[in-house]
Amino acid sequence: MYDMHKLAQLMGELEDQLVVCMRCGMCQAVCPVFAETGRESDVARGKLALLDGLLQQMFEDPHGVSQRLSKCLLCGSCAANCPSGVKVLEIFLKARAILSGYIGLPPAKRALFRGLLAQPALFDRLLRWASKIQGIFLKPADELLGSSCARFQSPLADRHVKALAPVSLRRRAGSSSSPAGRSGLRAGFFVGCLVDKVFPEVGEAVLRSLEYHGVGVHLPGEQGCCGIPALSSGDLTAFTELVRYNLERFGADTCDVLVTACATCTATIKKIWPLMAQDLTAEEQNQVLELAEKTMDISAFLVDRVGVNPSVASGSPEEIITYHDPCHLKKSLGVAAQPRALLRANPGKRLVEMVEADRCCGCGGSFNLQHYAISASIGMRKRDNIVNSGCRMVATSCPACMLQITDMLSQGGDAIQVKHAIEVYAESLPTSE
Repeated sequence: MYDMHKLAQLMGELEDQLVVCMRCGMCQAVCPVFAETGRESDVARGKLALLDGLLQQMFEDPHGVSQRLSKCLLCGSCAANCPSGVKVLEIFLKARAILSGYIGLPPAKRALFRGLLAQPALFDRLLRWASKIQGIFLKPADELLGSSCARFQSPLADRHVKALAPVSLRRRAGSSSSPAGRSGLRAGFFVGCLVDKVFPEVGEAVLRSLEYHGVGVHLPGEQGCCGIPALSSGDLTAFTELVRYNLERFGADTCDVLVTACATCTATIKKIWPLMAQDLTAEEQNQVLELAEKTMDISAFLVDRVGVNPSVASGSPEEIITYHDPCHLKKSLGVAAQPRALLRANPGKRLVEMVEADRCCGCGGSFNLQHYAISASIGMRKRDNIVNSGCRMVATSCPACMLQITDMLSQGGDAIQVKHAIEVYAESLPTSE
């Protein structure tokens, strides 16, 4: 548990922010969870009203408050559409930290976040071992999508999942540090857990694109999680340890810009680290601010800073592709045009917009694990919009969204590939200049 001084500090910050909410209900119209359940307690306004009495509720029913707060995707739809500018995500993250500090983390989460996630070397070894034996528990479900389902009754029984990659990006690419090329820029590459362990081909596409554009790369061999899974569960301790771990690998002189291929990692480093890394030293907090200022989504970096120069391939077939906007990329960072520019740069693809392209896919990280029925229902609405676009491929810019969309399309039996926008762009690049 946290000391009472820390809890009091967080509580004071929370109370100052709660008064901004006018209870207008605009969040109801955009909340994916409320659209499924119709419950006031599941929408931002209802949760904020609950938090108004958090100090009293924390003593009377802290576990009940925690359960209701967990029923949120943290997609940011409410904050993006709030006329009062309520910082909903910041409020919910602080509230979860307060509640976890008061009642303590469940033993399983404590072991996961502090024993594994905050120990990147151990976490890497464990998942490397798991990738070798996962075939005992998983069987192929869809060859095109590369999805699998459970062989036995388990918590994954209702899901079609992406198996761990046989070889992670870390093992494929190792560590590297190359000087700036003709672009005059050197990029640090923050890989992220899912790109490293599940979608290493996305990381390879990033490296290929940076090399093609003459961008030097700083790629530390051992990186940690960005910390958002721990923070979403209220574990400020593990979150702070991970921020400090990554700061040591991306110091001020290592890169001109820090790029990621994960919308959640980008938003976390750029927005959440400066807000929630209060337990760091003053020097470390300055490093956080400097790194946050440098952090960019890979598509934004290529389009806005480098310039996309697509290859010209005559006679290529025109395959319809559609695009799903990750919530953390469009709603938190305002990045939407740049990934579409990457898709249009591939002469073999024709971009057709789906309906509700920026509506949440329903993943929400741990939300998918705790509330799968709601998550899948939201996801199936996304699946329907993808199918109705007439595409043969759907692209996005977040590996978590890729997992959710793969699950929905695989269960629907739809012959539609799921790709990252940077993969589609990298496929258009010549093998040599």
